Amino acid sequence: MAGLAKGLAVIEAFGQVSRLTVAEAAQRTDITRAAARRCLLTLTDLGYLTHDGKNFRPTPRMLRLGGAYLDTASLPTLARPHLTAARDALTESVSLAVWEDGGSVFVARAEAKRIVSTGVRIGARLPGHCSATGRVLLAGMSDEEVAAYLAAGGRERRTTHTVVAPDELTAIVRAARADGYATSDEELELGLRAVAVPVRDARGVTVAAMSVSASSARVTAAEMHRAFVPVLAAEASLLSRKL
Repeated sequence: MAGLAKGLAVIEAFGQVSRLTVAEAAQRTDITRAAARRCLLTLTDLGYLTHDGKNFRPTPRMLRLGGAYLDTASLPTLARPHLTAARDALTESVSLAVWEDGGSVFVARAEAKRIVSTGVRIGARLPGHCSATGRVLLAGMSDEEVAAYLAAGGRERRTTHTVVAPDELTAIVRAARADGYATSDEELELGLRAVAVPVRDARGVTVAAMSVSASSARVTAAEMHRAFVPVLAAEASLLSRKL
C-alpha cells in the first residue's frame, strides 16, 4: 500500500507539467529518488508513461485514470450543456472547477476554437488565492474556513499583480461572496484575465465554479464584468437547478 501511495503521488505530479525527470518527481512528491525512479519505471512498463532516457511523459493511457470520474460523476455531465451554451454566447472557453486540497481543479470544459488557447485543461489545478475559480469557491466557505486556509500560508506570487496578503485576500473573498462573482486580473499569468461565478446545490452550498479566461489584449476588465458575468450567472443558475 505504501508503494501504491507513492505511485499515485507520482501520477499526480504530472498534473501541471508535461514531463518530469527522476529528480523532479522526487522533489514534487517528497519521496526518495530511488522510490521515484521505481514508480516512474513501473508506470512506463504499464504503458502510462514514456521515457526518452531523461524525461518521463504521460501517454494517452493516463486518461483512463481520470475518465473513471469524468464519465460517471453527475456534476461534469450535467454541466456540459451549460458550459457549451456559455461558450457559444461568449465565443470564449468556459470551464467548471471544484475545490480540492487548497486549490481549484477543473473537471469539465467547453473549448473555444482559437489558434492560441488561454485556458487550462481538465484535471489542471490552480491556486486558490489568485484564481477566479479559487476565490469563488473560497467565498462559499465560512469565515473560519477561509481564515484557516489563509493561515496555512504557501501562497505564491505568480506575477507582480498577485495578491498574497491575508487582509487583502479576505476582503477579496468577502467581495466575491457579496457580488456573486470573482475575478483574477493578470494575477495567475500576465496577459490573462478570468472571471468566475458559483454553482450551488439544492441547499445553497457552493459546489463548483464556472469560469471564463481570456487574453487581456482581447477583452477588457470592464467588458468581462459587463458581458461575461450575466451569461455565466445565468448558465450557473440553470445548472444549480439540476442539482
